[in-house]
Amino acid sequence: MQLSLHSDYALRVLLYLGVHPGETISTRQISEAYGISKHHLVRVVQTLGEHGYVELLPGRAGGVHLVRDPAQIKLGDVVRHAEPNLRLVECFDPATNTCPIIQTCGLKNYLHQALQAFLADLNQHTLADLLSPARSSKLRAVFVQLQGK
Repeated sequence: MQLSLHSDYALRVLLYLGVHPGETISTRQISEAYGISKHHLVRVVQTLGEHGYVELLPGRAGGVHLVRDPAQIKLGDVVRHAEPNLRLVECFDPATNTCPIIQTCGLKNYLHQALQAFLADLNQHTLADLLSPARSSKLRAVFVQLQGK
């Protein structure tokens, strides 16, 4: 299983914003810190905004900031909201399934259970868990170093 870049970037954006509490950060700043496409990042930030994790402030002086307490942001929920396709195999989507053994193989149920366990495990952790004082300090130092390049 591999998460899309959209999910990966959503988690990275939340980490970046979590290290800069109370600040409004431009998407350009986040894009430069991670070396990722600003265009793609804008879509990620829109997804996070649609699900109430961040607020987007338009305009030249605008940007994005967290609107939820990091302790209330469950990692599994972020992945579920940001991941456009959590169908691990073809038979997860009845509209496009062409698998001839779906009625008898039993694999779909096991994979569905595994996916739910994966998300449930992630939901035992929050953004705040990733933002301990020691880790936040280290992340901030890395971001400063990356922006200096």
